[in-house]
Amino acid sequence: MKFCVIGLGRFGYQVATVLAENGMEVMAIDSNESIVASIRDQVTQAICMRVTDAASLESIGVDEMDTVIVAMGENFAQSILITAILKKRLSIPKVIARAINDIHKEILQLIGADIVILPEKEIGIRLADSLSSPFMDLVRITKKYSISQITAPKSLVDKTLGEIDLFEKYEVKCIGVKINEKTVSTDPNHVIAEYDRLIFAGHNDALEKVAKL
Repeated sequence: MKFCVIGLGRFGYQVATVLAENGMEVMAIDSNESIVASIRDQVTQAICMRVTDAASLESIGVDEMDTVIVAMGENFAQSILITAILKKRLSIPKVIARAINDIHKEILQLIGADIVILPEKEIGIRLADSLSSPFMDLVRITKKYSISQITAPKSLVDKTLGEIDLFEKYEVKCIGVKINEKTVSTDPNHVIAEYDRLIFAGHNDALEKVAKL
């Protein structure tokens, strides 16, 4: 997979370097020469330039990328222009854009961005969820449906996953078990141990009930 990250602020820099660590081919672009120099040895290709039009992107091969991440959310106008060029002129298969507010997000969606993220807002929501929930590592799928994990309640210890049958009782599905930092797939015959961390998926109100077992 070929990725391009345009804009190497804190968000873009992290995305580019982790993609590269995960074995992806990564082109990183920014107009700041010192930032580009600092990431050069961590990605496939690092380019210092200010993106202004389709020709400048084509000249460095961005049109050959599978996914482009437009990460310079602070520059409202430039991120919109680049996203439009990527989708309308270069026909990039997947464009992921960073937005700074809901209006920015709506505009990016209207011009064709495949995915739009608001990092600060999403981090804030996740922090609030984790602080107000008995679960660890709560991941919100929708407002009412989540994936989360808890240390096995005492009432479930020494029972098998098949025996407790939480789906029939609460419409909650155990999709994995974390044992000594290793996550394994669910097995109905798995006997729940005291320090197992059970990974559940279900509606939030049902998950709350399970946490109180």
